[in-house]
Amino acid sequence: MSALRWTRGAAGLGRVLRSHGPHRPASEEGTLGGLCSSRRSSAASPREQDVQREWGHAELLEVLEARVRQLRAEGTPEMRVKEVQVDRPPQGRSSRWAQKLEAEREVKQRRQEEFDQKKRAHTPESWTLRKEPRIWSKKLAGYLQQSKKAVPKSSEEEQLARLLQAALVKFSYREAGTLTRKKAKAVDTHTLVLQQKFLAFFECCVCTGQLPLAHHVLVTHHNNRDKQQVLTLDMYNTVMLGWARKGSFRELVYVFIMLKDAGLSPDLCSYAAVLQCMGRRDQDAHTIQRCLKQMIEEGFQPQLLFTDLVLEEEDRAALLRAVVKAEPAFHSPTQAPNLVSTSMLLKDVYSKQEGPVSYPKLHLPLDTLQDLFYQQLRVELGSSVCVQSVEKAPVMTKELTEARKTLKALRAQWEAELLRVLRETKAKMGRQACEGQPTLYPFLCLLSEEEFVSILMQVLQVLPAQGEPLLQLAQNLGLRVLNRHLVKQKQVTNHVQKLGQRYSQYLRLLASDTQVAPYLPREYWESLGPLEAPPQQPWSMAVLLQLGKQLAEILVQAVQMPRSLAARQGAQHRIPVLYHVYSFRSYRQVGILKPHPAFTHLLETAAEPTLTFETAEVPMLCPPLPWTSLHSGAYLLSSTKLMRATEGTTQHQRLLERCPPAQLHGALDALTQLGNCAWRVNGHLLDLVLQIFRDKGCMHLGVPPPRSEAPQPRQRQLPPGSTPVHKSELRKEVVRCLKAAREMHSLRSEALYRLSLAQHLRHHVFWLPHNMDFRGRTYPCPPHFNHLGGDLARALLKFAEGRPLGPHGLDWLKIHLINLTGLKKGDSLRVRLAFADEVMEEILDSADNPLTGRKWWMEADEPWQTLACCMEVAQAVRSPDPTAYISHLPVHQDGSCNGLQHYAALGRDSVGAASVNLTPSDLPQDVYREVATQVEEFRQQDAKEGLRVAQVLEGFISRKVVKQTVMTVVYGVTRYGGRLQIEKRLQELSDFPQEFVWEASQYLVRQVFKSLQEMFSSTRAIQHWLTESANLISHAGWPVEWVTPLGIPIIQPYHRESKVQVKGGIQSITFTSSVDDNQKPNTLKQKNGFPPNFIHSLDSSHMMLTALHCYRKGLTFVSVHDCFWTHAADVPVMNEVCREQFVRLHSQPILENLAKFLEERFCSVSSNRSLKPSERALVMKLRETLQSLPETGTFDLGQVIRSTYFFS
Repeated sequence: MSALRWTRGAAGLGRVLRSHGPHRPASEEGTLGGLCSSRRSSAASPREQDVQREWGHAELLEVLEARVRQLRAEGTPEMRVKEVQVDRPPQGRSSRWAQKLEAEREVKQRRQEEFDQKKRAHTPESWTLRKEPRIWSKKLAGYLQQSKKAVPKSSEEEQLARLLQAALVKFSYREAGTLTRKKAKAVDTHTLVLQQKFLAFFECCVCTGQLPLAHHVLVTHHNNRDKQQVLTLDMYNTVMLGWARKGSFRELVYVFIMLKDAGLSPDLCSYAAVLQCMGRRDQDAHTIQRCLKQMIEEGFQPQLLFTDLVLEEEDRAALLRAVVKAEPAFHSPTQAPNLVSTSMLLKDVYSKQEGPVSYPKLHLPLDTLQDLFYQQLRVELGSSVCVQSVEKAPVMTKELTEARKTLKALRAQWEAELLRVLRETKAKMGRQACEGQPTLYPFLCLLSEEEFVSILMQVLQVLPAQGEPLLQLAQNLGLRVLNRHLVKQKQVTNHVQKLGQRYSQYLRLLASDTQVAPYLPREYWESLGPLEAPPQQPWSMAVLLQLGKQLAEILVQAVQMPRSLAARQGAQHRIPVLYHVYSFRSYRQVGILKPHPAFTHLLETAAEPTLTFETAEVPMLCPPLPWTSLHSGAYLLSSTKLMRATEGTTQHQRLLERCPPAQLHGALDALTQLGNCAWRVNGHLLDLVLQIFRDKGCMHLGVPPPRSEAPQPRQRQLPPGSTPVHKSELRKEVVRCLKAAREMHSLRSEALYRLSLAQHLRHHVFWLPHNMDFRGRTYPCPPHFNHLGGDLARALLKFAEGRPLGPHGLDWLKIHLINLTGLKKGDSLRVRLAFADEVMEEILDSADNPLTGRKWWMEADEPWQTLACCMEVAQAVRSPDPTAYISHLPVHQDGSCNGLQHYAALGRDSVGAASVNLTPSDLPQDVYREVATQVEEFRQQDAKEGLRVAQVLEGFISRKVVKQTVMTVVYGVTRYGGRLQIEKRLQELSDFPQEFVWEASQYLVRQVFKSLQEMFSSTRAIQHWLTESANLISHAGWPVEWVTPLGIPIIQPYHRESKVQVKGGIQSITFTSSVDDNQKPNTLKQKNGFPPNFIHSLDSSHMMLTALHCYRKGLTFVSVHDCFWTHAADVPVMNEVCREQFVRLHSQPILENLAKFLEERFCSVSSNRSLKPSERALVMKLRETLQSLPETGTFDLGQVIRSTYFFS
C-alpha cells in the first residue's frame, strides 16, 4: 500500500474514533464509507446497540492488526507479528470485513510458509550436493559401472575395494593418452591465481567441516572438461585427505577415480590419504597390499610415508595400522638422528671437543619464567593487545563525556548490524557455493561471527582521517583473519597443551636456578622429541585480497551513523560512516575508504586512551620458541615466517623446503640466540621523552610535534584581484603545508605507538623474536618497538640482565659515549677516553639536569643515546666501586663502511683495505674524508682549467656531501641515484648558489665514482663480474640464486610485473605481482641487485658467526646489521671474536665457490634442455664469464686480527 493510501485510511480511522453513535453491523453497511457514516440507527434496542458497538471495535482492531502485519511483512518477510488479544463478537455473527481479513491472513500465512521453506532450502543441512562424478575415461567409467552392478550379496565395502584396485592400475601409454592434460605449457598468471583460490577454498572447507561442499564443487568442475583443467593434484589430495580423516571410503574412492580420470598421477600424499582411510576402517589386507604394491611401482617406498610427510599423530597412527596390516614385519622408521652442519665455518660451534662451552643462562628462575610463559600464552590466545596511549590526557569536559557515551552507543549498534550483514553475506555465498562456485563461504566460517565483528571494529577504530587505500585495507583484513585462524587451529588440535608441557621442560635449559648439560636451545628442544604440527600453507595475495575486500564491503554497508549526532535517535536519516572515493597517488588512481568527517571529529573529541595491537606486533613476555625449521620458531602460537617476504611469494619457501635441514642450522641457531636476549625499558629516559612528547615535541631531538604544530599557509583565502602568479604560489604553499602536516602526523603516530608500547612494558622483562630477509639479514619481528629504530628507539632499551663493569668496562662506556657524540671520529681510542674525562662535568650535568641544565647532550649526533650513556657513566663513577657497578647499557662497535670492507677482503685489495681499517693503524681511517679530499683535488685541477662548476664548488666539498654516495656505491647505487643524494646535500647548504645545484651534483657524482675507481680497483672489478654474471643468467630466463657461506639458499625476488585483478564489489582491485618465479625475471633489477645483495649475504654471515661464537663464550650479543652490541665489560671479547670470524669467513674461497655453484646451477646439461639457441649462446658466455674470476691483490687477511679500528 502506498503512503498516500495509508494516509487516507488513517484519516478515515481517525473519523471512526471521533464518531459518538453506535455503528450499524458490517453486514448492513458493507463499505468503509458506511462504517465511517455518522448516522444513528434508532430502531436498535440497547442490547443490540452494545453488540453493534463490540462489532465495530472488533472490526477496527482487526483492520489495525492486519495493517501492522502487512507493513511488517513488506519490510522484513521473516518477522512474525505478535498476536493482538481482542474481544471477539459472538459466535455466528460474521462480516464481509472479517471474511476479507481472514482470506488475507491465509494468503500471508501461505506466503510466509513458502518463504520459510525457501529459506530452509538454503541452509547447509538441506543443500543437495553431488557425490558421484562423471567419468570421462571409458575404462574408468566401466569400472564404476561394474561396481554398481555387482552381485547382490556383495557388500558395498567389497564393491568399493574392487573399484579402488581397478583404479590403482597404471594405464598403458595408449590408455593414458586420452587422459593426459591438454596444457603442457606453463600456467598463465590468471589460471595460477584461479588455482590458488580453488586450493584455498578446498583447504578451508576441510578445516571448517564443509567437506561435502568441497566434494560437490570438485565434482562440479571435474564434470566439465574445460573447468576441469583448473583442478590440480593438490586439490584432489586435499579433498581425499579430508575424507580419509572421516573414514569415508566411498567418497575417497570417487575422488581417487576423478584424479586418475583427470590425467594426473597419484603422488605420495595421494597414497597416504588412501592408506589412512583404510587404516581407520580396518580395510582388508588384500586391498592395502594392492595399494602398497602400486605405490612401490610408482617409486614410493612405504618408509617415505613416515619420513617425507609431516603428519598429525592420528593420521600417522592410522597410516601405520594400514601398512602393518598388509606387511606385519614393517616397523615405523625411527626418528633420524639430528644431523650436524658440515660447514667448516661452523665446525667450532657444534664441536663438543673444541674448548670449554659456557652458554649463557637467563637471569630469571624457573618459576618466574613459567609464569611469563602463561602470560604470553594468554596474550596470544586473545589475539590482540590493548595498550594505554601516552598522549596527554584531555580534561574531562561535558563534551568529551558525551562523545564517549555516543561512541559507545554507536558501537553497540554497529556490532549488531555487522553481525546481521555478515550472516546475510554468509547465507548468500553458501547458496552460490551450493551451485558449484568456490566462494568465500568456508573462509567466513573459519572464525566465529563475533570474532569477525571484532576484527572489523578494530580496523574501523584505527582508520586514518585521510583514509586508507582499499588494497592495503583488504590485505590487512585478510592477514588478520588468516593469523587468527592459524592460532585457532592450534587450539583445536590440542597443540597448546602439548606446547605447555614441552616449553616447561625447555625452560630448564634457560632458567638461572636449574642445571642442564650445555646445549644450544635448538638442540635441546629437538632432543625433547617432535612437536611440530603440519605446516599451514599461507594464502595467496589474490585470496587475501578477495576475503579482505568482502569484509571491507560488509563494514561499509553496515556501519552508519545519524546525520547529526545532536538530534534525537530515530528522528533523522542515517549516513554511512565510510565512503569509497578515488584519489590520485603517484599519478595513479587509487580507491580509498575514507571515514566521514563527523566520525573523525567524534573520535578526536572522545580522545579514547587506548591503542590496539595485533599479538605479533608486540614484544614477547617470555623467551621465544627456538627456531627448529622454517615453520617453527619465534611466537608461541602466532605464525611467523623464517624468511620474511612479500605476501604471496612462494619461491623462498620452496627453496628452503628443498634445503637439507642441517644446512640451515647456523641461521636457525643465530636467530634463536638473537631472540633470547632479554630487554627492559629505560624508565628514567622514557619519562623525559614523554615530558617532551606531551609538550609539543621537538624535531631536533627526534620527538615529533602534534598535528596542531604543522605549518599553516600565510593566507587562507585569496584577496580580491589576485594575479594568476599569486594564485599559483598560494596553491603550491598549501600543497607544501599539507604534505608537511601529513609527514608530521605519520611521524607522530609512529612515535605514539613506540612510546605507548614502551610505557606498557616499562615494568616487564620482554624479548624480541627475530627472523631474516631473503639475503639472510636479521630483523626483530615486532615492528613498532625494537632496537632497529633510530636514536630514540635505541635509547629506550637496555639489557634486562646487567653485568659488572670490571677493570675496563667504565673505559668502554666513556669511549662509547664519545662515539655517540660524533666529536672525535678521527682520533684514537686513547684520545677519546681522555676527552671523556675532560668533559666529565658536562656529562654529569646532562645526567642530573637533562632538561634544565646546560644540555650538552642535545648537541650530539645521537642525543638520546648520549643522554642514556651519560646517566650510566654518572651512576658508575659515583658508585663506591665502579668495577663492581652492574651495567645494563648496550655498548656498540660499528663496522667501518662494512660493505667496502667485504669487497676489499674479497679482492685482497691492499689500498682499499687500508682505507676501511682492515690494516692496523694508530688512527682510524676515514674513507669518506679520503674520497672528499681526492674529489677536492680533482676540483682544483678543473677550476684551474676554467671549468665554471668547479669554481662554484670551491669550499663546499666536504665529508658530509660525499658520505652517503660513497656508502651506497658498494650497495649498487647508480650515478643517477648518487646525483640525487649529492643534490640533496647541496640543497641543505644555505650559502650554496641553488641555481648550480643540478650541474654541481652531476659533476660531483662523476668525481666520486672516479675516486672510488682509483681507490678500490678490485672492488669495481668484482662488482662488474657479479653484474655481468647476473645479466647473463637473467637474460637466459632464470632469477639469480646462490648459497651463503653459512648455507642459506638465496634467490632474488625480482621478476617482470604482471597485473592481477580481483573483480566485483565496490571496486575491482588490481595489484602488481613481481615476486613469483613463475614470471620471467626482471633483467635490470636482477643484475643491479646482485652485487649489493651478495655483499649483504656476506655481512649477515659474518654477523651470525660472531653471534654464535659469542654465545658459546657466554656473552650477551645483539646486532643492528653491521653494528654489534654487548655489555661494556665484554667488548674486548666481542671484538676478538668479530675479527677472528671475519678472517675465517674470507679465508674461504668465496668467489670460487660462487662461480662453481652458478656454473652447476645454470650451465649444466639438465638446466639447458629446453633453452632456445639464443639462450644457449648466453649460457656459453656465462660459463666463460664464471671461469674468468677477477684478479686479486696481495693483502694479508691476518692483519685484520690486529686492526683496532676494524669495528670500533
